[in-house]
Amino acid sequence: MSRVLQIGSDRSRRGILFTDTDVAKRQKAYAEQFEALDIIGLSLKSDGAEPYIIDELRVYPTNSPNKLMYALDAWHIFRHLQKPDVISVQDPFETGILGLIFSRIARVPLHVQVHTDFLSPAFRKHSIPNRIRVYLALYVLHRAAGVRVVSERIRESLMSRCYLDIPVTVLPIFVDIAAVRNAQPDAALTEKFASFKTKLLFVGRLEPEKNPCLVIESFAKAAPTDACLIIVGDGSERAHLEELARRYDPPERPGSSGRAGISSRVFFEGLQNAAPYYKLADLVLVTSRYEGFGAVIVEALSAGKPVLSTDVGIAKEAGAIITSSEQYSKALTEWFRSGPHRGELMLRVDSDIRSYMFRLAGDIKACEVLSGRAFS
Repeated sequence: MSRVLQIGSDRSRRGILFTDTDVAKRQKAYAEQFEALDIIGLSLKSDGAEPYIIDELRVYPTNSPNKLMYALDAWHIFRHLQKPDVISVQDPFETGILGLIFSRIARVPLHVQVHTDFLSPAFRKHSIPNRIRVYLALYVLHRAAGVRVVSERIRESLMSRCYLDIPVTVLPIFVDIAAVRNAQPDAALTEKFASFKTKLLFVGRLEPEKNPCLVIESFAKAAPTDACLIIVGDGSERAHLEELARRYDPPERPGSSGRAGISSRVFFEGLQNAAPYYKLADLVLVTSRYEGFGAVIVEALSAGKPVLSTDVGIAKEAGAIITSSEQYSKALTEWFRSGPHRGELMLRVDSDIRSYMFRLAGDIKACEVLSGRAFS
């Protein structure tokens, strides 16, 4: 049995730092595959996370006063932990550098997980920090003992452009498709949106990389007046999106009877369980500039709903309708005319959490036999 140290930076209330989340339950099942699973979570004191232990799982938030203290606070935790057999990091960027340093100190192999298509041009263009992260990722990956990616797209990109001579395993993110398929219709939601003939749905973080502005713009250009747009999620772009929706409303003029605006037909639902919304949606919209995987695409198609998506992550192989950002509103117009009203998931995904965790654990354990490469 192996002892694994995992380092991650998910600070969300639905993440590993809190015991009552689905992620914590999954990590507990994951920890059962090892002698012990220690997790250092890069977090701020304001997040309100506390260390906890559940059987083989041990979670240690750094509770840093600011992000500049992440590395030092993680080091203080690391030096008091029992030596791991493998260190696994959740990304090849800042967390990857930290994991690489710790792996060199402990003289154990480094396993790197890649959830983002960082070689996508859109990733570089997103920000200056992202351009730096590309170089960090290349540095870390060439010093890892093993790499897990979440899509074939990322694996092919790494192999063709990074010339890695280490194992690169494709293991998609676990999606509880049974929970989506078995979700019951919500009577209150059904009643709330009953007056609309067609219901479009966007699920995701309201952040620039998800390009939610394109959803609003395309809805304004393509959707008839008996359609609504439901947005499930939250983020830094929310206030801007609400203002953008109001901009498409016509100016109020006495006696005017022009085309109605859209703000009254765009609903910001905030952070919610998306499963009941898939049940009532007619089409799910994905407008991301880049994705490593695309769990929303899998969830929607699992629920039998068609997905209109940019060519990101697993969209094409999963069975989504593919278009570009430039042609998105045109593609949405075409969908209203003659688009499919039924979606089918074409991608094989693990439906059993324990089987999935067994495969992921096996990928990490394989790094032990390659430990000689980690110090070359």
